[in-house]
Amino acid sequence: MDYSQATRYLISLGNEIRASTADGVAAAKLGLENITALLNELGNPQACYPSVLIAGTNGKGSVAAMLEAILRQAGLSTGLYTSPHLVEISERIQISGKPVPPDDFAALFTSLRGRIESLLATGRLQFHPTYFECLTAMGMEYFRQRGVDIAVLEVGMGGRLDATNTASASLSIITQVDFDHERFLGTTIEAIAGEKAGIIKPRGVAVSVASHPVAAAVIRREAREKSARLVEVWNEYSATELVSAEGLYSFRASHADGFSIPVRLLLRGSHQVENALAAIAGARELTQLGLPINEDAIAHGLATTEWPGRLEQIRQRPNVFLDGAHNPAGARALARFWDQHWRDRRVFLIYGAMRDKAVPEITETLFPRAAAVILTQPQQVRATAPETLRDISHDLNASLLIEPTPAEALERALELASPDDIILATGSLFLVGDLRKEVLAQKNAPLRATLSTTPAQR
Repeated sequence: MDYSQATRYLISLGNEIRASTADGVAAAKLGLENITALLNELGNPQACYPSVLIAGTNGKGSVAAMLEAILRQAGLSTGLYTSPHLVEISERIQISGKPVPPDDFAALFTSLRGRIESLLATGRLQFHPTYFECLTAMGMEYFRQRGVDIAVLEVGMGGRLDATNTASASLSIITQVDFDHERFLGTTIEAIAGEKAGIIKPRGVAVSVASHPVAAAVIRREAREKSARLVEVWNEYSATELVSAEGLYSFRASHADGFSIPVRLLLRGSHQVENALAAIAGARELTQLGLPINEDAIAHGLATTEWPGRLEQIRQRPNVFLDGAHNPAGARALARFWDQHWRDRRVFLIYGAMRDKAVPEITETLFPRAAAVILTQPQQVRATAPETLRDISHDLNASLLIEPTPAEALERALELASPDDIILATGSLFLVGDLRKEVLAQKNAPLRATLSTTPAQR
């Protein structure tokens, strides 16, 4: 298989957690049986290097990117596994900051598919591994092939039954816990936190920034039952001298043991301060485990961390931002940023969402703040039709417009906005990915022309 054939095959498996049999598609499936059998067949590559697991409702991708950048600045060869991707599937598997090359991706999947077919034929697999299980196995195997010093693994969903939890993690990090994926993780904070806390390893080390009292209590209990050392970041670390310049924060991170460094972030939003403290705490715990990470590596790693699609600015005058706020907690964080930095600006909102998301709660948070809302549909079969979004939110904004594609929605927003206005695209990382793909495409002349000119020049 070449890269395009491999990606098409993976996409044909369906969404991240559906498994199929020889007779067709089965129901959504969670559990470690399939991924364990697959990794056993590969010789358990995940046991060949130390790893860090990062779970949580929001912020886990940012923390993973920050920690990987710190480790790379310390001179270590790193593997980074994240989800979802924005433009190319290969973004999910990175070596020292670079996505797996297409030829390597194709070779990984071709080899993996042969093993899967053998396991199915001999009955050692009951179901074909899911899209996410395949990618997780590919990432773990590629990290072994490339001889990484350490791998940073972002949990896909939950934690306890997530495919990444097959890793024998040296460190587990849990970000904020809130409502999302209730169908699979439970309908209470206690149940969701229990799934997230499932990544804590017996006699391991865990770092948590979860501040919800119920979630924090669950995480403490899990750590205690597993005899794991738990670092609760807000009890041990502080961020002082906080300064914001257009949403980019600098501050001093300190600990009572005398640790104190200045931090400057490239990622926007006050919530990134919390994520940075989690990455700092994680890096310092890894130092205690023997990794050579000094304070300069921590500061320089944080100062150079980029994480696309999270309050990412892609254009000026008008300023265009992309943010993958796909659940209520993400929408609330985005609203705080909006109130802090755009209170006196007109904001034109582009919104698209998946059918399994809490659309009413998200739209109630964001839509009343906007000068106008342009509803559109990410290029995904699970996307909600913009007409349905309009029916759900018709009373939340007096100016609800519909454009069939993300690219047309951006064109419409650019026509409406003046140079001093803000355009914000949010609601789904798939929407963000679609827009990034359009903006980055070298042959998309109409959109590139639009993005390079002001309304007065058009």
